[in-house]
This record gives sequence, structure tokens and C-alpha cells, in this order.
Amino acid sequence: MPTRKTPARGAGRPAAKKAASRGKAVAAASDARNTDSAAAAPPPGDVADALARHAAETQELAAACPFNPNKPAEYRREDGLAPPPGFAVDPPSDTTGASTLSELGSTAKAAEPALPGENRNRGELERVRADSTGQGLTTNQGVPVANNQHSLKAGARGPALLKDFILREKLTHFDHERIPERIVHARGSGAHGFFECYAPLTELTRASLFAEAGKRTPVFVRFSTVQGERGSKDTPRDVRGFAVKFYTDEGNWDLVGNNMPVFFIQDAMKFPDLVHAVKPEPHHAMPQAASAHDTFWDFVSLMPESTHMLMWLMSDRAIPRSYRTMQGFGVHTFRLVNADGEAVLVKFHWTPKLGVHSLVWDEAVKISGADPDYNRRDLWEAIEAGEFPEWELGIQVFSEADAERFSFDVLDATKLIPEELVPVQPVGRLVLNRNPDNFFAETEQVAFCTAHVVPGIDFTNDPLLAGRIHSYVDTQLLRLGGPNFHEIPINAPVVPVHNNQRDGFHRQTINRGRVSYEPNSLAGGCPFQQGMAGFVSFPEPVEDVELRVHPERFAEHFNQATLFWNSQSPVEQRHIIQAYAFELSKVTVPAIRARMLSLLRNVDEGLAQAVADGIGTALPEPAPRALAKPPKPEVTVSARLSIAAFPGEGGARTRKVAIFVADGVDAEAVRGLQAALFAAGAVARLVGPRIGPFADGGGGEGVDADASFENEPGPLFDAVAVPAGVLEALKTDGRAAEFLQNQFRHNKPMLAVGDGNALLEGAGILRDPDDFALVAEDEWDDELPARFIAAIARHRNYAREKDPPLV
Repeated sequence: MPTRKTPARGAGRPAAKKAASRGKAVAAASDARNTDSAAAAPPPGDVADALARHAAETQELAAACPFNPNKPAEYRREDGLAPPPGFAVDPPSDTTGASTLSELGSTAKAAEPALPGENRNRGELERVRADSTGQGLTTNQGVPVANNQHSLKAGARGPALLKDFILREKLTHFDHERIPERIVHARGSGAHGFFECYAPLTELTRASLFAEAGKRTPVFVRFSTVQGERGSKDTPRDVRGFAVKFYTDEGNWDLVGNNMPVFFIQDAMKFPDLVHAVKPEPHHAMPQAASAHDTFWDFVSLMPESTHMLMWLMSDRAIPRSYRTMQGFGVHTFRLVNADGEAVLVKFHWTPKLGVHSLVWDEAVKISGADPDYNRRDLWEAIEAGEFPEWELGIQVFSEADAERFSFDVLDATKLIPEELVPVQPVGRLVLNRNPDNFFAETEQVAFCTAHVVPGIDFTNDPLLAGRIHSYVDTQLLRLGGPNFHEIPINAPVVPVHNNQRDGFHRQTINRGRVSYEPNSLAGGCPFQQGMAGFVSFPEPVEDVELRVHPERFAEHFNQATLFWNSQSPVEQRHIIQAYAFELSKVTVPAIRARMLSLLRNVDEGLAQAVADGIGTALPEPAPRALAKPPKPEVTVSARLSIAAFPGEGGARTRKVAIFVADGVDAEAVRGLQAALFAAGAVARLVGPRIGPFADGGGGEGVDADASFENEPGPLFDAVAVPAGVLEALKTDGRAAEFLQNQFRHNKPMLAVGDGNALLEGAGILRDPDDFALVAEDEWDDELPARFIAAIARHRNYAREKDPPLV
């Protein structure tokens, strides 16, 4: 029962009504920040919050259409001959029918929202006409073409180079002039936004997006899982794609990376083998979106260069809490080239403002069943509520001479550059501020290609990157139906495209004139090549024999895996051991498990022994090394490789918090707590045995649950509060106990007041003064919300973890 003293009858009624009204407004605003369930009662229409008002207007519009008045006409002959007009209802406001309230957060790419009743894609030919008079030649990405007479070769009589993306684009388009799901990264989520440069980088690069402080470039970003199909879950143990399309004023640049800085393989020749191995096994098409099976571990245990990446995959990085709380990396080494043709080498890093935070494995598994769209929903709801995700772009800049001094090869995609060797320099920020209007038209049709670079950014001879330059473009030709995928609106550059590529499936541009070749005189020589104003490849000297082999420094496979292991916190190391044990326990062939353990012995003996103990297997001999005398690493511990180095500055913002409600609850305390959480930026939901109203234990106005134990179970929340008054209604509800047990097992903050403590005890959760994330008091006081919010800001208390779990 509530511990607060009940005021005298009639005392403070106006204040109570005012508080109740405020409580309803806060509840409606909190309710409107969710997309998967809502309160039973309609939202009030007189609230100031934009999302709540939008929900109220949507309810008003729907209520104005109680039935279809034209349905009888579908069965009358006379109406079949002279059909009546359809019915229509005017919306309460211009934004009622909007796909997203974030539509007003426009960029140069997203532009302004459509007005009611307007379709800007009306199909007038004027919209798609183009004329190249007086214009220079560009690629389909709007990149100026410097030379349209010659392919890029290693010397005047040397071989043509695979990285000549201009030749490839031109020939490929020509080859497809006569006239389905991604193989990897099929499941994704995207958003519009902008990149803002901090300061000019003109000494390093001529790329226009880095030309001046404060310059904003529109972007579209797509996050994805790698293994699973388009309909798979969001929370498997997997690499996450982090792809950014910059719509620069010199064409499109696609930085197509992952949330991990390294990869499994060193050469694109092995990419089909890797993907075939990790995908569902072909004889029975299982498992979906999972690496825990024979063929994957058979492959990687025979590829010791995968060992470093496997450490990342088995870490908490592979199960991010949110797309908004994971890093991104360009993976490969690229070049920056300035206006004088001088080049430096560069690695790209994205760091989230909210910090780096992950799920725990038991939680990820349960979320996949409760809400397979967990990360997609999280991104959408945050942007919709105005909580725009933000990342900082950092670069590691170094010279060829620096690279030669490293013990590893910077062209090896299985290696990173420790920040102790080359610090990360912040150069700008990425903000996502608009959800797509249509998932298919934007997120599904967007085409990211590593071949899409702009003047000032160039490739290196990374053999994995070379294959990606070819493969990504080739994939789009099949997936998007031909060579004109650049004309799909989400892929189109914001600068004009002028070239002589014509025809093919889905061609939209109507080119004026009869000339489609160069040189020409009938069009005055237009479009013409632009010389040094266009993209000029860095003139890297190449003098060597043709052969299929890796450099010797590619042969060291374990130093950086050991570096990663040594850099993890004890909690992270424990999770890596558990992940390896789980994955290898799903392997049915003991010889494959033993082979993997032999590789782990070259990483760390303690790690190998712990994993062996976890699967009941004796340690085999260490695997032979490709290099008998591996080089001594420059760095043995790097703090920035641990998630602990990135706590972020978000606090409790956007965290999902469950507040238990049932008949008898202290409704005033619930409203006060929900208001405090809302003020802190958290999203508090009232969760009960069902949705709908529940009575106040003190006889005052009750509360309305917008979620239930069944439709929003415990793993979907970042914290839980159990107010006084709910014990009697919930003490025999196993769903409530399971909810609390999951919250405790997943190390999340918990608040209990009064008899709410007994509900925790009934679930096997005892008070612990050393547990900062368990706030338990016998009576309510006004400082409790602040203490709870402070615990939420620390996210989790990993000190609770026991193996096996106690609860």
C-alpha cells in the first residue's frame, strides 16, 4: 500500500486537478513517443507537445470515418455504370497526414515536405530533361572527368588498373544500355541528415565537404546487419554496416564501412567464400542470421587472418544497444589529396555522442523474439522525438613513410592503427535529423558503392578495397535493374550530371539533342572533359611483376588479436569467453572446435583455456604461425579499443524506462516519476498486466497503462521502477516476476518503493547497498527520481553478473 499520508477530503482539490491534468499531458507525450502500442483511451486534443498533438489529430481524423459509406455502391449495377465520388475528410492540420514530424528538419537533399494534396513527382518531361551545352563531362555521380581519352594504366604501355572507376562506369553503362535483396547487409535502417565540417582541411584534401568551417553537406546513412535476410532480426551477434552517402557539391561520396575497424579477410578473392560460409548452410538453409554453425567456423578456423576480427565479433561490439550507440569505421586505408596533388594516407572513424553501449547476450536473444525491429524502431523513434543522433568524424592521418615503419601493413584490412601510434583528429560531426518518407524508395533503394569518391579522396592498393570497388557497383546493376540506378532519387547527386551515357533499363533523363559521343562538333564539343578541375587519380608509381601473393607483413595474424584482448575490461573479456563458448558449442564437429582453440592459443593462453573449459574440451597444440618470427608490436594495450573508453554524454536521454502500474498503485508518485524522467529526456512507459486504466491506491485519479507485460516485456526496457501499491495485484503474476528478473539479470537500473520491494524479493532480487543500480526505499521522497535517473545514466551494473546467473 502507498506510504504517503492521504490528505483530508476536499483539501487541495484544484491543485490535484491541475497536477492530474499535467500528468495526463506528460503521459500523452510519453505515449506518443512509441510506435508499437498505446493507451486504451484517446489522447487529449489540447496538449502542447507536438507528438501528442499529432496522435490526437490522427485519432480525430480516424474517428471522422466510422465506416465506408461507398461500400453498398460496390454491389449496385447503376453505381457500376456511374460510380459515385469517394468520400473525403479534411485533416485537422497540414501535418496530420505526414509520414514523419521530422520532415521539417530539411537538408539540401531531403528538401521541404510535400504540401497536402501535392505530388511533386508529377511526371512532366521538364522535370527530367537535361542539356549539356557549356558543361563539362562528369561521371554518373557528378564527379568531374579529367580525361576521357585514356584508361588508367601502370605506365603508357602497362596494364589497365582495376581501380579505374571512370572506365568501369563508362563501359559498364554501355554494356547494359540494351535492355533484387542484397546478398549481405540486406536488413537495414536509414535516415537523412547532414555532415558539418569543423575547420578547413585544405592542406590535406581538395574535397569540397572539408573546404570550410561550418559547411554542411547533406547525407543519407544506412545501418545494417550483415548475415541475415531482409526479414531477419535486428539483434543477432553480427557485424553492423555503417554506410554514409555524402551529397557533395562535386558529386556523391560513399563511405561504406562497419561498426568494427577490421575485417575477416585480406583479399576480395575470399569474399564469396566468407559469405557462403556464414550464410545458412545450403543443404537445409539454417541457421538464419547466425554465425554459430559448422560452415562458418570451419572456414575461419582455416583462415588465421580472421582471428583479429573474430575477437571483435565475439565482443559486445557485435550486439549494440542501438545504432545510435555504436562506432563506425571506414575499415580501409584511403588517401586524401590536396589541390597541389599532394597525398596523405587516412583512416576514418565515427564516434557516437551518446557513447558506445551494447546489449548482453541473453537480452539480445530475448529481444529478437519480443521485437525483431528493436534497433530500427529505436532509430525511428529517437529522430521522430527530436533526439537527433550525432557522431563525430575523426581521421587518422599519416604518411607513406609512417606506414613503412609500422610492424603491420596498412593495406591489410585485418589490421587497425592503434591510436597511440596515430591519434584520431576530430574534423566534423554527423547529425541525423529526418526519417525517410518511404522505406522502399529511400532505405531499400539507396545504393552505396565504394567506387563513389570525389576529387580529394582516393583509393589505396588494399586488395580487399580493390574488389569492393568492382563488386558494389556490379551488385547494384542486378539489384536495381540496370545502369541507371544513379537516377533513383535517393541515389541522385545534388549537382547536375552531364555525360553521354544513354538508354538502358529505367532511364529517366530525356537528353536534348542528337549527340551522345565525344569528341563532337554538332554539340559544340559538349560535354567536354574538365582536365584538372575533374577527378584526377593520385599518380602512384607501380613497378613490379604480376603475381598472386600477399606482402610478408600480411602474414602476422595474432598480434592485434592479442592487443584487442589485452585492451578489454574484465567484463568485456568475460563476455568474449562466453561468446566463443556459445558459438563453438553450436558446432557439431569436434575437430573444428579444436582447430579454433589452437588459433586462440596464439592470442592468449588464458582465453583459450577459458573457452576450452566452457565447451568441455582439452586444449590442442597451438596452430603453426605463418611467420616463424612475428614482429614485435609497437603497442600491447590500447585503452580506446574498450567500450569503457566511450561512456558518452547522453545520460538518461532516450532510455526506455518501465513504470509498473496496477490497481492500488500510488498514482501521484507514478506521475511525478514519469514527469521527472521525461524532463531528463528518458521515455517512461506505464506497464501493467494489461493496457488501460488502473485505480489509484489513495482514491485519487488513476493512471492509464500504455504497455503490458506481454506486448512490452522486460528486455525491451533500459530500466524499471516499481512504485508502492502494486504488490497485491502483481504478487502472483509470473509475468511481472519474469520482467523484473530479466531487468536484474541484464544489469539494468531498478527502483523499488514501499511494498514494491516485496515484489522484487518475490522475484529473488534482494536489496544490496553496494548495487548502485538498485535504488530501494521504504518510503517515497522527492529525491528518488534524481537518484534513479543518475543510475540510468550509468546504464548497467555489470558487478551483478554471476556465472551461472543467480536470478
